[in-house]
Amino acid sequence: MGEIVVTEYVSVDGVMEAPGGEEGYPHTGWTIGYHTPELREFKRGEVIEAEAHLLGRRTYESFAGAWPHYEDDDGFADKMNTMPKYVVTSTLTDLAWNNSSILDGPVVTSVRRLRDAIDGVVLVAGSRMLVHALLEHGLVDELRLTVFPIILGSGFRVFPDTEQTIPLASDQQHVLADGVRVDTYRLTVST
Repeated sequence: MGEIVVTEYVSVDGVMEAPGGEEGYPHTGWTIGYHTPELREFKRGEVIEAEAHLLGRRTYESFAGAWPHYEDDDGFADKMNTMPKYVVTSTLTDLAWNNSSILDGPVVTSVRRLRDAIDGVVLVAGSRMLVHALLEHGLVDELRLTVFPIILGSGFRVFPDTEQTIPLASDQQHVLADGVRVDTYRLTVST
């Protein structure tokens, strides 16, 4: 059985919107000034470790528009472009990015099937609405928050507004350059 690992760039106040840039958001690209070789190596390690990516439609479209054009010498782009990618969407029917497929059926059922079928890490990045659904249904095994030392004050948040509590067990904390911190939490996952 695999593990669902959610990895997100977030501000101190929990905003995850447009960290690398997106038109229409007033704080777009808020992580760009913090990109260091250490952060790149951390993100590369996450991708190399993963067996597959699980993405929402908007994140898939963003990644599919960018990653096929990247090349590097350390295998990051190659892994992103060749690893299996599973997309939760009700609007896309044709996925052009290499090794991509649409998850069929209700999100909860299809993600459970995917987690059971993959031996290793299924990485989820971005994909706010998908992450909210996964958290609400206890389908996240590990949560990795790369917290940037900035308060944005507005924007889409990584956590859903919910009446339910989501218990977290702090697994580790790693401080990177420029005050960027990676907080890792384990969650109790329902079967």
